[in-house]
Amino acid sequence: MILVTGGHGFLGSYVVEKLRERGYLVFAPHSNLYDLRKQADIDAMFHVVRPDKVIHLAAACGGIGANQEYSGKFFYDNIMMGAQMLEAARVSGVSKFVQIGTACSYPKHTPVPFKEEDLWNGFPESTNGAYGVAKRALLTMCQAYRAQYGVNAVYLILTNLYGPRDEFRPHRSHAVAALIKKCVDAKCNGDSEITVWGDGTATREFLYVEDAADAIVMAMEKYDGGEPVNIGGGQEVSILELTRTIAGIVGYSGNIRFDPSKPNGQPKRRLDVSKAKNLFGFESKTSLGEGLSKTVEWYLKEGSNAA
Repeated sequence: MILVTGGHGFLGSYVVEKLRERGYLVFAPHSNLYDLRKQADIDAMFHVVRPDKVIHLAAACGGIGANQEYSGKFFYDNIMMGAQMLEAARVSGVSKFVQIGTACSYPKHTPVPFKEEDLWNGFPESTNGAYGVAKRALLTMCQAYRAQYGVNAVYLILTNLYGPRDEFRPHRSHAVAALIKKCVDAKCNGDSEITVWGDGTATREFLYVEDAADAIVMAMEKYDGGEPVNIGGGQEVSILELTRTIAGIVGYSGNIRFDPSKPNGQPKRRLDVSKAKNLFGFESKTSLGEGLSKTVEWYLKEGSNAA
């Protein structure tokens, strides 16, 4: 039995589907069944499920605005969920624990492409520092539990994700979902201009959600190492270029205005993904253009439910 926390969320729903397609028995509880910030709830879940493997995807996260407003909550929730899940996995003797990390944990001015060895060379970008440090701390715990208790804890560092089923509510959404909603709304309303946070120069790497799910399942099956592994698409795009691409797909022809009074976030972000390929054969398959088109198509059909 594989226990997947966050299995009804954006990424988790794809991971669960891919596991079941491969014939695995999966338990993915709804978040209202067990509060993963409470050890008693986690212990009760493990008693019922008795998993052989755990993929811990549940997280408190959001865009730049949410990270700034809820930094304390994001730190507490992620630390408590991850630490107590790993402890329960240790006590129950699971054969593997997969912890999902984030590219937000890298130092603000990490040289591109980000190598796993760069993770501790400074503090994360301040707008998501609390979230990034909480996730980084869980890597330390995974390695400590491996060293002392022999827990096979694997840590994957994911870059920015996007795709169908993403979170499109403005305060919660990440860059791609936020820009798609902004462009679609502007086109529908006949707006002559949209405003985008930052100055447009920040760069990001984006990974299509199904590719990310494939990587997680492949790592669960094939990787047993204690060192973190980057999971990304290997390509970098500026927010300006991304916005123009999305506007073109949507068919929005109005003016794009950037607001430099709002934070850019990390100046540059692209991961070195060579270890994922070498260690368990993962390479992203979906180009940014193809993935954006699929995401826009889904949002146009599901937009009233997704926003």
